[in-house]
Amino acid sequence: MIQPDNMHALLQWYIAAGVDEAIDSAPQNRFVQAPKTPPATAPETTPAAAPITAPARATPPVSVPNQAAAATNTPSEDTRELAAGCASFDELRAAIGAFDGCALKRTATNTVVGTGDEAAALMVVGEAPGGEEDRRGLPFVGPAGKLLDRMLAAIGLERSAVYITNILPWRPPGNRSPTAEEIALCQPFVERQIELVQPKILVLVGGISAKSLLDKREGITRLRGTWREFSVPALAEPIATMATFHPAYLLRQPAAKKEVWRDLLAIQQKLAEMPDKDK
Repeated sequence: MIQPDNMHALLQWYIAAGVDEAIDSAPQNRFVQAPKTPPATAPETTPAAAPITAPARATPPVSVPNQAAAATNTPSEDTRELAAGCASFDELRAAIGAFDGCALKRTATNTVVGTGDEAAALMVVGEAPGGEEDRRGLPFVGPAGKLLDRMLAAIGLERSAVYITNILPWRPPGNRSPTAEEIALCQPFVERQIELVQPKILVLVGGISAKSLLDKREGITRLRGTWREFSVPALAEPIATMATFHPAYLLRQPAAKKEVWRDLLAIQQKLAEMPDKDK
């Protein structure tokens, strides 16, 4: 029988050797030697001479289409054709609501398309619906939406006078960041909204919308605060575009509000310098 002191020393030796966890539910005595079983012997046979055969011809590899690429590219082309065929917002909303090619729709409660003045001089594009937006089917109605309303009011704009939408019409599960494939799939829908509104100024809030619509790789910190242009073939002329921080980011980082305030003042000045859309 092993004494307690010797048992403790044995355990310490096991730990030093790397044996530090159990791999079975019942203890086993590894010192008991298992009975040996004689190896099976095959009957003696006289080896036959190997037949002489011609060398096999190399079979050319069969090319299999890249299903992942097809799943990414084809739906994007389909949504572009689908969006381009919508001549009005009613048609576009119906087309987005009936579209089943995005897996996000199966986990979302509602399809969230843009809302507001469909002939607005200023259009805001966010990233993706949050929990409250998903429940109500409207963009920017949660805490970040309330802050966006105050941001617009600070430069003399009411929410009803602005058109507001997101890059994605469906909420990603758990508010995770959308994938590049999901953004590429849904981007034609938001681009068609821009073409229908034809705003004088486009405001992109958040890094996802800024990088996607401006086709840039830089983060929102580098993209914000500078006037850029958004253009697609269906637009008669490029749209003046300003990227800025997302209101949800400002709720987490209030110190960044001073940078956004400068962006808002630049937007206000640009609007004042531009002729009215109706003229």
